[in-house]
Amino acid sequence: MGTGKRPSLGDRLSESLWGLDSQELCASAQRRTGLLDFGEPPLEPALSTFVDSLEREADLHPIGRFLMRLHLLGLLETRLRLAKAWQDLPQTLEAPFPQRPLFIVGMPRSGSTFLHELLAEDPANRAPRVWEVMFPVPPRTDAERERRRRICKAEFCLWWFRRLAPEADSVYPLRARTPHECVAIHSYTLLSEEFVSTCRVPSYEKYLRAADLTPAYIWQKRFLQTLQFPGEPKRWILKSPDHVHGLEELFSVFPDAMIIQTHRNPFQVLRSSAELTRVLQSLYARPSEAGQVVARETRLLADGTERFLQFRDAHPELACRFVDIKYSDLVAEPLTAIQHIYQRLGLPLSQTASACMKLVASKRSRYRGVVNRLNPIHWGREAEAQAQRFERYCSRFDLGLSQ
Repeated sequence: MGTGKRPSLGDRLSESLWGLDSQELCASAQRRTGLLDFGEPPLEPALSTFVDSLEREADLHPIGRFLMRLHLLGLLETRLRLAKAWQDLPQTLEAPFPQRPLFIVGMPRSGSTFLHELLAEDPANRAPRVWEVMFPVPPRTDAERERRRRICKAEFCLWWFRRLAPEADSVYPLRARTPHECVAIHSYTLLSEEFVSTCRVPSYEKYLRAADLTPAYIWQKRFLQTLQFPGEPKRWILKSPDHVHGLEELFSVFPDAMIIQTHRNPFQVLRSSAELTRVLQSLYARPSEAGQVVARETRLLADGTERFLQFRDAHPELACRFVDIKYSDLVAEPLTAIQHIYQRLGLPLSQTASACMKLVASKRSRYRGVVNRLNPIHWGREAEAQAQRFERYCSRFDLGLSQ
């Protein structure tokens, strides 16, 4: 458990029923699928580092342990099935990859999800949907029937998830047909910020920060080729705030990538991102002290803004690849922001796409946010500690530095 506390009966029982051991998890996935080859990249040392960190540091509660074991088994079983599919259908990886994929990056809670959903409405674009990221193995026969089956399966799984964790839906709503984040694709490699966001795993986080993320991006490219096969290639619209940790690797694998960076006042972001972290971590573990959550989120946000600035300053040759969008502009006039993006990228915006985006924008009530349950006393203290680090970022993108 990693807390020094004596484990309860529930903890001891859940540990015996739902163990988290890397070798046992792999063996169980192999036994359940009848397959042996996990393919590339190697699972180790990422998998063992993560599960060891879970056991020693995360303070999982029994339901969280059960959910995490199910999640890891699902990832491993899909890895096995995808490796087999790529052996049997190598043509899925031979299809041409569409030029100039768009990656939406920026701080969390800065409008990136809203923008992702808008851009996904353009028939010329393609976004990975939740259902196909959850169940990506290509069908062998009757593709449309299999597609409907996988959508229904994803809807059922998400429905059960909302029953088990109703609070999560208020801060991070997932539906089978909505666009999904890149971190969910990276999770199959066990090199993913998803695990850092949902669990207190400092040892794994340290490992991940030092790791070469190129294998995760190579995996993502193969994964996207699989999703688009055998259909007509379209421009990919991809999204994750956590690309800040892998911009060098992103451009090495996707050399013609275009970046849309969303911007928002960091102090507004903090209130929302810390609440999101609190809710997500409570799915698996006992709650952290509120001050610890705020301090960590403040530090991570400051580190992220610095990383973006340093990368862009170090790569002036990529300046034309970045389009900057303010959160305030996006939520005030969504279609105007979209038109600005398309003009900067030299892309046509059809009337059909514009109409679809306008309809989605008119239903954006779900983005009004939730009540923050963290004690406000921590905001001023942590914000003051990091204010100087935020100042350069806010000044550069004209965001204002007010709390």
